Amino acid sequence: MHRETLTYEADGLTMKSELFFEPGTGPRAGVLVFPEAFGLSEHAISRAERLAKMGYVALACDLHGDARLVDDLEQAIGLLKPLFADPSKTRARAAGGLHALTARAEVDAGRVAAIGFCFGGTMSLELARSGADLKAVVGFHSGLGTAAPKTDAKAIKARVLVCIGADDPMIPAEQRAEFETEMRDAGVDWQMHLYGNTVHSFTNQEAARRGMPDAIRYSPEADARSWASLQELFGETLA
Repeated sequence: MHRETLTYEADGLTMKSELFFEPGTGPRAGVLVFPEAFGLSEHAISRAERLAKMGYVALACDLHGDARLVDDLEQAIGLLKPLFADPSKTRARAAGGLHALTARAEVDAGRVAAIGFCFGGTMSLELARSGADLKAVVGFHSGLGTAAPKTDAKAIKARVLVCIGADDPMIPAEQRAEFETEMRDAGVDWQMHLYGNTVHSFTNQEAARRGMPDAIRYSPEADARSWASLQELFGETLA
């Protein structure tokens, strides 16, 4: 498998993302992979590698610049505050990855998806709300809210899938309901999958390191089911 660091500028930062693809002929569908709040971790990188093995060109995207990775949850939240306050900054960082990916000769720019985990899922949704040319967007344990006008959702071109733990305290039922209204009012082709007995970070096998099992916990069942849903959506949109 080919791997290289892709460097580009976005939101005034130097982004250092990791590109993966299997050598082959002809342009292929591309997938952006946005990481959890801590930054570009092995979790996002391993998902990009998995997608590359499935035949996609996958870019595991930098979040904080210079491939910065922080381990402290409060520090990560602090880094995200300006992005929550101003969705245009989130969209700029996401768009930087999109432009870098679609500039590659290996990628069919007309067949691109964006996925993300935790805040990375929020990035995927904000990129879609910006009107980016995406075929599909998938958010895993993804924050669903936005500080941007709800009417921005009318610009979404992608089919949207969000996979959420039904007991995730970070994405309460009220936020899910607001997102549902936003998607419905904008006429988006969307799905929301809820997983019972499941909280935040259910795709991350390292979640137990946080010592917060009531809020952050890996679920092999929800992980497998949500990834199967991604594959089904990609089969419909990126083939």
